[in-house]
Amino acid sequence: MAILTRSARTDRSDRTPVVPGGEPASPRSSSPTTVLAAALLAFFVISLDGSVVNVALPAISHDLRGSMADLQWIVDGYTLMFAAFMLSAGTFSDRIGASRAYAWGLAAFTVASLACGIAPNLGTLIGARMVQGGAAALMVPASLALIRQTYSDPGKRARAIAIWTAAGSVAVAFGPVIGGMLTSGLSWRAVFYLNLPVGAIGLALLTRIAPSARRAAPVDLFGQLSVVASLAGLTYAVIEGGRAGWSSPDVLATLALSAVATVTFVLTQSRREHPMVPLSIFKNRTVVVCLAAGFTINAVFYGAIFLLGMYFQQVRGASPVSTGAMFIPMCALISIVNMAGVKLAARKGAWVPMTIGQLVMAAGALLMLTVTSSTSYLIPVLLLVPIGLGGGLAVPSLTAAILENIDGERAGTAAAVLNTFRQVGSCIAVAAFGALIADTSRFQHGFDTSFVISVVMLLVTAVGTAVLLPRLTKSTGGKA
Repeated sequence: MAILTRSARTDRSDRTPVVPGGEPASPRSSSPTTVLAAALLAFFVISLDGSVVNVALPAISHDLRGSMADLQWIVDGYTLMFAAFMLSAGTFSDRIGASRAYAWGLAAFTVASLACGIAPNLGTLIGARMVQGGAAALMVPASLALIRQTYSDPGKRARAIAIWTAAGSVAVAFGPVIGGMLTSGLSWRAVFYLNLPVGAIGLALLTRIAPSARRAAPVDLFGQLSVVASLAGLTYAVIEGGRAGWSSPDVLATLALSAVATVTFVLTQSRREHPMVPLSIFKNRTVVVCLAAGFTINAVFYGAIFLLGMYFQQVRGASPVSTGAMFIPMCALISIVNMAGVKLAARKGAWVPMTIGQLVMAAGALLMLTVTSSTSYLIPVLLLVPIGLGGGLAVPSLTAAILENIDGERAGTAAAVLNTFRQVGSCIAVAAFGALIADTSRFQHGFDTSFVISVVMLLVTAVGTAVLLPRLTKSTGGKA
């Protein structure tokens, strides 16, 4: 389930790169193969880190004596900062140049990965994961912008972006498998050390890539801070609400902080000449439907990985490597279904694979209610397949739908907003579902409740997709 995000709004490969100080950069050209290899490395390792840690959570808990809330923060610290900084990462990349943004992000990501690997306690680990997420948000649009400015031919560029997207899909899909193998064979710390050689190779490749052009792009620092405060407050409240109770003063205070930050963001965006998020895009119902679907699909997909990772190890006593192997059937088919969804959308319209995908996911989530502590391992393994297949079928089409139904000059912003909504869906699902299973004596109740919530969300967004998107995609006047 690849992450598509904000890129440079236009192809600027014909402009003379400018380095800090305003002097033209060296006119040397970059090898397309080198650029694509660097971009793939970045996107692969970023996407991998979104799912590889899940299987290692019980081992981390045992080693560092972490609670369920601590484990939620290990996952959500990364996702939260990824989502929060995604909105301004594209602008920052344009401002300093894609190659520099990539280098800064990759260097920070690699150092943060080392800090995760040597973390002596949970506080250090969670803090380093947050830095990883922020660095990842910077790297994603920069890596895609490098591809766009290197491949001037539209056909070659489209193939390069397809390969880039596929790398993310493979990384997300096989993250649990790789995490299980590393945790069982070596240690949970190896999950983070894996990023070190990748970072070194990526930085070495950057020395062979020409500096990217820069442009004057306003950075909305106040808006960025309000987004971080809003998402952090909400995530903290959901996690702590499950542990301390929803009437806890800390929970109520952070919910209030989140609400104030959200209102502040909306008000400031409505008054800025160059807002991070033009609020007018939300008047486009296609955008709203796709954002809701993206939020739900990510919530269910990553929520299921989190729940089943804990179920296999904490309830059934499976080893990390065995747990990772449980995800192989689901993982092996996602990339194939990605392409099938694209072909189906081309023939029938994006709403068809989107609707079918969400309904297939809902069916898998509903059948998960049959899983208990004594169920054969084969049952949950097989039931993960429709959850993965449905998501793989729907995601490429919802991305295409949102980009095709909005003005070209706002396509980058719309992609960034979509990505943010998807990452927030992952973050909130891990927070909410983790809170529901935090009491191990009521694990089954929390497990079932989580999948009931998943089914309801998917049915609502599937109906919205089926009812609204066919009309809107046929209209020529629906762009925002």
